[in-house]
Amino acid sequence: MISIGGLGGFWILALLTLHSADMGETQKYYLEEPDVPFPPANPTVQNLDAICNQSQGRPRYPSSFFPRSSVSHFRRRGNCINRMESWYSSCCSGQQSDQILCCTQQAWKQALTQFCVEEFSTMTNAYVCCVDSGDDRWECFDSELPNPNYDPTPGYTAPTVAEELGFIFNATAC
Repeated sequence: MISIGGLGGFWILALLTLHSADMGETQKYYLEEPDVPFPPANPTVQNLDAICNQSQGRPRYPSSFFPRSSVSHFRRRGNCINRMESWYSSCCSGQQSDQILCCTQQAWKQALTQFCVEEFSTMTNAYVCCVDSGDDRWECFDSELPNPNYDPTPGYTAPTVAEELGFIFNATAC
């Protein structure tokens, strides 16, 4: 048989435990979302100069930028931007001037295509534009842009990130 004092002591102990948990005795962390402006704009004649000449002033996202967990969708966005910036660099320095725009547009599409493949390989909802196909996908990605002109971030110098392999420029498609 349980005594009234024993049962009362149990409830007092339970209430004190719950009370101390709410009073800061245990640490609670609220994850802040990393700032990864996404999606990047489609290269155009108007923003091509900034794409090629102000690259080092735009953010890159090394793995150390992200918390260890709960932000994999932001990590995929950052990886896409890093990949795209690497491929833009190849286009800007390795192509004839009349092919740079076409090259950067292909890099944009290939990087976003790879991003969508990565999005669909997870158990979460894919980025909204990835659900579209064809021209609808590209129009979706090229709307509501956080930095359509590829303006640099004042006072920022991009860290060195590894060159991304895998970009194939098709000059005959220009």
